[in-house]
Amino acid sequence: MIPVKGYKGERVAVLGLGRSGLATARALLDGGALPLLWDDSPEARTKAEAEGFTLTDLTRTSALSGVAVLIASPGIAHLYPAPHPIIASALEGGIPVDNDIGLFFQSAASSEWAEMETPPKVVAVTGSNGKSTTTALIHHILQVAGRPTQMAGNIGTGVLAIDPPLDGEVVVLELSSYQTELARALTPDVAVFTNLSPDHLDRHGGMGGYFTAKARLFTQGGPDRAVIGVDEVEGWFLAGQLAQGPMDDRVIRVSSGQKLEGFGWSVFARKGFLAEWRRGKQVASVDLRAVKGLPGAHNHQNACAAYAACRSLGLAPKLIEGALHSFAGLPHRSQLVGERDGVRFVNDSKATNVDSAARALQAFPKIRWIAGGLGKEGGIAALKPVLSSVVKAYLIGHSARDFALQLGDTPHEICETMDQAVSCAAAEAEAGDVVLLAPAAASFDQYPNFEKRGEDFTDRVKTLIG
Repeated sequence: MIPVKGYKGERVAVLGLGRSGLATARALLDGGALPLLWDDSPEARTKAEAEGFTLTDLTRTSALSGVAVLIASPGIAHLYPAPHPIIASALEGGIPVDNDIGLFFQSAASSEWAEMETPPKVVAVTGSNGKSTTTALIHHILQVAGRPTQMAGNIGTGVLAIDPPLDGEVVVLELSSYQTELARALTPDVAVFTNLSPDHLDRHGGMGGYFTAKARLFTQGGPDRAVIGVDEVEGWFLAGQLAQGPMDDRVIRVSSGQKLEGFGWSVFARKGFLAEWRRGKQVASVDLRAVKGLPGAHNHQNACAAYAACRSLGLAPKLIEGALHSFAGLPHRSQLVGERDGVRFVNDSKATNVDSAARALQAFPKIRWIAGGLGKEGGIAALKPVLSSVVKAYLIGHSARDFALQLGDTPHEICETMDQAVSCAAAEAEAGDVVLLAPAAASFDQYPNFEKRGEDFTDRVKTLIG
């Protein structure tokens, strides 16, 4: 646990008692603060009480009197589309509003760090797509390299629940826009921006607000090294704002598809090969085509970002290359489940929108595509340009028939259930095909979440292939 510093003996309100909220409450207590806990959900309040916490109804008039700071969980709106009433009360009363990420950066460093041979470092990863894979990949590479490392944030453990970092340790954080937008302290040693595509726009008041929330990771504290994906105009803009000029190697530009040779430091992938360039010269190359855990251009972008972050930490190219080959991928994100008679089965249940599904569909040449669920606005019409690799689609769930109408000439079959879709796709697949679950839809019509949907696919595939 990271004890929270700066609030010893003071009243600190905590709004939201999920995983991060409870971890925050424990860390506040450990640092000597007096936490006042509340959640709008009776179930969450019951869980907190069962752990021994005393609740304070923060909705009551004057409940925030004497509070030093309000700590809000990531899912609670503080600005758009409207502030939560308790947050609004705090703002009107001049009470600072922060989150666990801000407390982490405020509290993580200790006096012991000055006595360490290699003080710990923090790598923070944000972006629209690929941040979980990039975070896990950096963590994996560090493990293979023998560096002590912990992974936390939007993936795995809450940031305040990790152990105090050891000599030479690297803490790798995945940070969502909800987390970067509100944190009052953001001071990573290395910050990574993967890419940007429309998401959470109601929460951020539009695309500009969404980009600004991400950019705060770089502009709020100023990392020693910034790894910036430049496959969208926002990445180019951010890199330009941070660098003093094209040769400023504090900014490492990364791309999947573009040559980036005219910069102080860049890492890019083209035709399956990763290249690292420094001051006009190529210094390393990695063949990504045989890295089974990172298929497709979108994962090659993730590989470039992770490679660049690890190089900035001093790891050698050959060591990173070896670690890439042993990376198994994350569950539900281009996860290779198994193979039978030359047919691969890939679980990308996390592809809940057309943008992420498009990336998955561009990763393989011959696809038996399992899609459907609770479709989003516009359905899958936007996927038409990337359907050339689809041999046949097998449609499930609430939106199966709507999706069928948007597939045009692409062969398809309405299967309704995962069981039927997996059975049909496996029976018709030929050597060289990939049976891909990339739903382009939410899961809530048939499953409680995308994880359960992916687990169902995985279980059925493993039963099928033995």
